[in-house]
Amino acid sequence: MENQRISLFIGHCMYQKGLNSKTVKAYGIDLRQYFAFSDGKIEKETLTCFIEHLHKSYKPKTVKRKIATLKAFVSYLYFEEVIEHNPFSKIKTAFKQPLILPKIIPFNDINEMLKCVYAQFCRADSKYRQKTVMRDIAIMELLFATGARVSEICSLKAECINVSDGYIKIYGKGSKERVIQIENKDVIKALLNYEKAFSSSIASTGYFFINRLDSRISEQSVRFMVRKYAKMASCNKNVTPHMFRHSFATLLLEEDVDIRYIQRLLGHSSITTTQIYTHVSTAKQKEILATKHPRNKIVIAS
Repeated sequence: MENQRISLFIGHCMYQKGLNSKTVKAYGIDLRQYFAFSDGKIEKETLTCFIEHLHKSYKPKTVKRKIATLKAFVSYLYFEEVIEHNPFSKIKTAFKQPLILPKIIPFNDINEMLKCVYAQFCRADSKYRQKTVMRDIAIMELLFATGARVSEICSLKAECINVSDGYIKIYGKGSKERVIQIENKDVIKALLNYEKAFSSSIASTGYFFINRLDSRISEQSVRFMVRKYAKMASCNKNVTPHMFRHSFATLLLEEDVDIRYIQRLLGHSSITTTQIYTHVSTAKQKEILATKHPRNKIVIAS
């Protein structure tokens, strides 16, 4: 019975709500975990005990996601009249999450990483190696140029990028679509060079970024690649592709770009999600206080 309910809900999420495969997979894991805990009961007392168990066992962000899964599932069962009432209507689930600041890559480190990958192209001793580094350059340039998630870059279809006109169409979480322009000439050149070198593989697979097996490149491959160039550039941090996204947002904010434009570029549905970057921009704050504070105009005679 439980497996049947989960299957129906998963089908609803995939085919009616259009959620991506990773979200749907996480829903299935969360629900199977709940049913293993609850023996199939969907009632206030059991749900409350399970939520208490989650708080004791997981980090706040994970707890929030698992509760959201349960609420969506129970709401679906109530709407479909599988259950007579929604027990969440009498359960308080809100809790305060600690503020975890996003980790960014300092601009100087990004600069050094890009220099390293371009230098590797100059040193490439074979056409195969040149093509591989050409792809690395294109991916790293696009991560920094767009602030896209690594999953969005890896799943980018050929028809969703127009290098000549300088734009890409990204399908983000919840299949939300956004278009990002590419205005930097070096980035466009890197993408054109890559596109020309991999044109036959791109045409046969339909994906823009291809691995050595002529298939869609994986997120894990991009993580390994970014880590490799970070190490070559002597970066002290454990650099991940997602940190390019955080750096993209923070550096734009430090250049006085309106946060609502940044929200749109990142594909955030709520400005609240984007506002976390205002806490990161301490370098800009320091510069303002050092150069703009009225106290600097007061001179005390010694």
